[in-house]
Amino acid sequence: MASLNQWSTNDDLAVAHARALAMDAVQKVGNGHPGTAMSLAPVAYNLFQRHLVHDPSDPQWLGRDRFVLSCGHSSLTLYIQLFFSGYGVELDDLKSFRTWNSLTPGHPEWGHTAGVEMTTGPLGQGVATAVGMAMASRYEKGLLDPESTQSIFDHTIWVICSDGDLQEGVSAEASSLAGTQALGNLVVIYDDNRISIEGDTHVAFTEDVSARYRAYGWHVIDVAAQADGNVDLPALDKAMSAAKAHTSAPSLIRMHSVIAWPAPKAQGTAKSHGSALGDAEIAETKKILGLNPDENFAMPTALLDHVRQVKNRGAAIRGEWDAQFANWSAKNPDKAQLLARLRSRKLPAGWEEAIPTFEAGKEIATRKASGDVIQGIASVLPEFWGGSADLAESNNTTIEGSSSFLPATSAMKNTNPYGRVIHFGIREHAMGSILNGISLHGLTRTFGGTFAVFSDYMRPAVRLASLMGVPSIFVWTHDSIGLGEDGPTHQPVEHFAALRAIPGLAVIRPADANEVAQAWKSILKRDVPAGILLSRQNLPVIDRATHGDAAGVDKGAYILKDSQNPVAIIIATGSEVSIALEAQKVLTEKNISVRVVSAPCIEWFNEQPRTYRDEVLPPSITNRVSVEAGIAQGWRDLVGDNGTSISLEHYGASASASVLFKEFGFTSEAIVDAVIAGTK
Repeated sequence: MASLNQWSTNDDLAVAHARALAMDAVQKVGNGHPGTAMSLAPVAYNLFQRHLVHDPSDPQWLGRDRFVLSCGHSSLTLYIQLFFSGYGVELDDLKSFRTWNSLTPGHPEWGHTAGVEMTTGPLGQGVATAVGMAMASRYEKGLLDPESTQSIFDHTIWVICSDGDLQEGVSAEASSLAGTQALGNLVVIYDDNRISIEGDTHVAFTEDVSARYRAYGWHVIDVAAQADGNVDLPALDKAMSAAKAHTSAPSLIRMHSVIAWPAPKAQGTAKSHGSALGDAEIAETKKILGLNPDENFAMPTALLDHVRQVKNRGAAIRGEWDAQFANWSAKNPDKAQLLARLRSRKLPAGWEEAIPTFEAGKEIATRKASGDVIQGIASVLPEFWGGSADLAESNNTTIEGSSSFLPATSAMKNTNPYGRVIHFGIREHAMGSILNGISLHGLTRTFGGTFAVFSDYMRPAVRLASLMGVPSIFVWTHDSIGLGEDGPTHQPVEHFAALRAIPGLAVIRPADANEVAQAWKSILKRDVPAGILLSRQNLPVIDRATHGDAAGVDKGAYILKDSQNPVAIIIATGSEVSIALEAQKVLTEKNISVRVVSAPCIEWFNEQPRTYRDEVLPPSITNRVSVEAGIAQGWRDLVGDNGTSISLEHYGASASASVLFKEFGFTSEAIVDAVIAGTK
């Protein structure tokens, strides 16, 4: 390592111990992924010690770089560096790897272990989410320091990814967009070890990845392995510096390695990917590394002191940044005040006044109402930005009067590097991941739209948002057979239930324009992952003077229209609520007293105290009818064993919305019949 500036024998020893710790941790628990953690040990060590801008004493420091381990199965790659860097992970935590309640779960979990910037594991998600982080960094600079060439808000998003990450479609979608966006603050180190679970990756993956990324518009650096199979760290170090300096495009460092190097029998094998190496192989490997084969989890005190000097490096960088930040704050008091609000996640005083209310008696599609609400929010929240997967006119997601978020080199019209309108392209999966990356970056609020049926294309990202609890907002329009003539390929049927099945995701389906307005208020106040389902077709704006206040949306379900001593309850969502109200009128004429409950968000309703839920749905009233243009799955909990669900248990058809609602039984007559049947 003589050619690597300021590299010492202690650094060689630290890398050797990192490899050994990876072997020991997997061997102790009996399962895990040692091979990649072994071969990546020098890469991660060099990154954390020499390149990554971070302050281990403050993992949430605003000026830090971000590091994403996209190949989350190699979690020990990260945990060992967090241990070395003094993030609070200690040797005992490595010993408890993959065990109950440890700081070192099988895959990194955001919010669980300090220093973990996102939850990774599903391959490709880290790469795509990092693209969102890089986009957020640029947008935030535009909010806070747009005129500066070199800003305190500039930082680098570093990623280590695997062959598997780059085989996943989501990484391709996001990488394509990253090239279009010229995200020069993004550096991806691709560990090309040609091994996956089924063996040599060439059984399924033979393209020239470097050429592919050059075609995306990336800056690509190829780094060959050394003759003995070890990572060529001097060449990699040079590549990392060059990548960080190349700010006109994202960089891919294609680094060739040998998995499980230098294990004598396990290196280069598929088995080393996901299995403990065994005591004998570990002992032989430790001998090769110059370590005592009889010692497990060894970390000499003097060596730990050496590696933790990185904290001094971090403190020095932090000190310089703090001085620059103080200078910026003094010169930009208004922006400093904005930053303080953004960091606190507080909404500005009076922001709700910008959200429109809608006049009763008119008809408006809830997607159109949502577009109007987005305009209102954008007028008072500069941190609010987003777009669509090439469906902006249909989703009503464009922030009118704003520029498109595109680099200064773009030939497109009405663009700005700090624009508020994101064009995700027809890339729903990447859009979901990018929204997560923007949310994880921390200062702004973002949304992305597509048709509800295409939520399937983005489901892994939606699930990951919910698992992490990050406040990504998913706008899903054309939410039922009500979209009409496009037919069953575009008509959601099973989607409401499938989305509600995701723990931690709030799924809101407003009944009218004012419920839309309230839904957006609640989403922003709650600051949680949320999806809003919106109609293509016009819906009546309910007269709130004679019906329940739309503020009831915040409780998930509320009494929309009551009757004296009701004997039945109709529970409906979205476009079916107005049909339920029509049915109530008919039933009233028949002297059957019925309550209508609008239930836009079952998740929020289930959060309410039992007293409130029983007030809305009294246990004594067992004649309940749910009405929703989707499968009935999930409704049994609300209608009970004696209740009925008017639902759609098959795919739709190509016809007008009015014809489809009639043919498939979503009529006031069908609801009336169901209520009457329940009274017998």
